[in-house]
Amino acid sequence: MSAVIAKGVGKTFGTKSGDVVALTDVELTVEPGEFVSLIGPSGCGKSTLLRLIADLDSATTGELEVFGKAARQARIDQDYGIAFQQAGLLPWRTVAGNIALPLELHGVSKKARADRVAELAALVGLDDFVDRYPDQLSGGMQQRVAIARALAEQPRLLLMDEPFGALDEMTREYLQGELARIAAETGAAVVFVTHSIPEAVFLSDRVVVMSPRPGRITDILTTGLGDARTEALRESPEYFERVTAVREALHGAPVERANER
Repeated sequence: MSAVIAKGVGKTFGTKSGDVVALTDVELTVEPGEFVSLIGPSGCGKSTLLRLIADLDSATTGELEVFGKAARQARIDQDYGIAFQQAGLLPWRTVAGNIALPLELHGVSKKARADRVAELAALVGLDDFVDRYPDQLSGGMQQRVAIARALAEQPRLLLMDEPFGALDEMTREYLQGELARIAAETGAAVVFVTHSIPEAVFLSDRVVVMSPRPGRITDILTTGLGDARTEALRESPEYFERVTAVREALHGAPVERANER
């Protein structure tokens, strides 16, 4: 069963000056355990598509399924976790308290919450910081807490909207490696919105290229870089080839598919 299936999905927003078509005729399938990035110019509907998958908004046309369910039912069943550009942590809660929040809301026992928080803190490398508060953490550490919180209920799908966009380059690259590791260890499918071509290529099995508004999918490139997302990958010829291919696809140039080489 596919993690996400979008068939003919479109979204139109009504405004005082008339309707604005944000997305049109989106066709996309994401498989379990697959890492897929959405990339395109600002305003092309990447975040809108993510919000539709998350049932934070409703499609105007077409159909969306998450693990064979309507998006609303998948949200109710907690089939996905979500993380945004801002970590959105509660300042009065510790790291442990923030990670545990979804579990508390769903009535998980205190012992089970503590075990899960310890597991997730280790997963994101924050074992020694569970008693700290958000204002005592760096931006990168806050984002790791947000990722841990999104994974609290063991979702099969992780939705991420530019989670590293506000971070410095060194921290961003470090967290890219951490996210690749976490995705591999948990087996969750990931749909990841980014403006960064190198980030999309480094993380993804496939990169979905979207057009300016009204947003539609113009290309889907398979990276074919294997499972090992190490720092050495960033210096490899294959990586640079894929970055160039995505850049050409974004600018509308003819592109030789990575999986056809």
